[in-house]
Amino acid sequence: MTAYTATVTVRLKRGVLDPEAETTQRALERLGFELEDLRSADRFEVDLEAESAQRARDRADEMAERLLANPTIHDYDVEVTER
Repeated sequence: MTAYTATVTVRLKRGVLDPEAETTQRALERLGFELEDLRSADRFEVDLEAESAQRARDRADEMAERLLANPTIHDYDVEVTER
């Protein structure tokens, strides 16, 4: 078994209202920053042991599908690195 860290980034799909990002975007614009769009995201770092990086990714995908993200309104990305 090898030790891995799976990073799961969960964000709302485009078109889903994101009040946190809208408020932050307005504040940044008031501070003089010009930007096209801003989206908020949650990041989860999961330390786990697995037989391979692919197996660690599969487990992290399952975690995202079952709990960390709601597939109806969220997109998510998984990155796996060996510790």
